[in-house]
Amino acid sequence: MTGLVGGIELTAWLAAGYALALVLVAYGIDLLAKRAHLANDEQHTEGFVYHEDHDAWLCPEDQWLWPKSFDPDNRVMRYRGSPLVCNSCPVKDTCTTSDDGKEVGRTVDAWPSSESARFHRGIACAVTVLAVVFPVVASFTVQHWPSQLVLLVIAGVTAVAGIPLWSHLRHSPVDPDGVLFKSLDENLEERAATIEAVQRRRTSYASDRRPDSEAPVALTLGRTRYASERKRAEENV
Repeated sequence: MTGLVGGIELTAWLAAGYALALVLVAYGIDLLAKRAHLANDEQHTEGFVYHEDHDAWLCPEDQWLWPKSFDPDNRVMRYRGSPLVCNSCPVKDTCTTSDDGKEVGRTVDAWPSSESARFHRGIACAVTVLAVVFPVVASFTVQHWPSQLVLLVIAGVTAVAGIPLWSHLRHSPVDPDGVLFKSLDENLEERAATIEAVQRRRTSYASDRRPDSEAPVALTLGRTRYASERKRAEENV
């Protein structure tokens, strides 16, 4: 026979406690993911200060990084410094390995709008679904109506408690106006094209494009041709 505690079956109390514990787990998952997300952002922007009035970042060397493009997939605005400034910076080696300027990202929406953040929020929401379903299913296994009532009330409480976790997933973020939209892959392709263009920025003389091993041969042929033409000219005279 099922034991009663306060007129409610022990099974109902255990199911209710399990459902409430699942809600706490869901919020714990979301909180830990949010802290990891913020810590990662702080690591990439350490020493940089964002100025909202200019919509730009100021680096430790008092140089500005201005908006370059917007990544709609990750909901990140990307800022980049001038390559001329960054490449001549005395602390470039400790700041960036890129030759086209230091890049800094800033999330434009509240947590969790990026794809990785929405993934972790989705896991938390899935846990809240279990927190609602479990007491509902358990209500069919108890024998007394007070126990069923407690389980249904707990199911309603857990559903209400999970609403804040679902709110950001239901609303589509608004895209910022007046910015160039580029995905992460497009940004990487542009960066590679810029580096390649810098490497190709050479003089147009054929001698510069010719390998060093060919230079003496070309010089010898030129001298031989000059000598033969001079000899021919003297014979005609």
